[in-house]
Amino acid sequence: MSTPSGARATGTAAPVTAAPPTTVLVVDDQELVRMGFRLILERAGLDVVGEAADGRAAVTAARELRPDVVLMDIRMPRLDGVAATREILAGAGPHPKILVLTTFDLDEYVWSAVRGGAAGFLLKDVAPDDLVHAVRVVARGESMLAPALITRLLAQFARRPRAGQLPAELSALSEREIGVVRLVARGLSNAEIGAQLFLSEATVKTYVSRVLTKLDLRDRVQIAVVAYESGLVQAGEPG
Repeated sequence: MSTPSGARATGTAAPVTAAPPTTVLVVDDQELVRMGFRLILERAGLDVVGEAADGRAAVTAARELRPDVVLMDIRMPRLDGVAATREILAGAGPHPKILVLTTFDLDEYVWSAVRGGAAGFLLKDVAPDDLVHAVRVVARGESMLAPALITRLLAQFARRPRAGQLPAELSALSEREIGVVRLVARGLSNAEIGAQLFLSEATVKTYVSRVLTKLDLRDRVQIAVVAYESGLVQAGEPG
């Protein structure tokens, strides 16, 4: 049966609405650095909603603009990136994801930022494509663990292991969950962990969620911190 002239057909599919772009706040005390990061991110389709030149301004901007991700420099005037990270992540959420930027790959300030809840960290000389990838990774709720950097960083500050016993803070975990923690600390993705443990990626994601809940942690970076600090994993040992 034909549709009368001028009549509107029914049952047509609704138009698909594109997801809004990831919003980013760029924090660095050097204007040229901020401009460079803005250019890279905007060319990749990300939305830079603001900039801040120091930690105090970053806290204010994060609360007002509510970005998905904050690119956070460490060494800045007024309030450094570590203190700013803690203030931004304090109190009730939702909170932006903090991606720390530094010129020092073995910087104790970065260690403090990771312990304070940052979702990851990068060196400032990161390649443009890697920067964009990192922002997208943390925006979707994952952590940016650069295995070589996180291993070296944690190795410098982690406590020595207590041989022959499971660290008390991990005693609530099952054997399988302990195995997942070890591989998360090595910087493996869920897919890579699944391949090693012969589990589906979805199952690994479930194990990671359980670990976060049992240990009251925010993300995978904090799982890695606990693994190294407790001595469960040591830098340099086989994966």
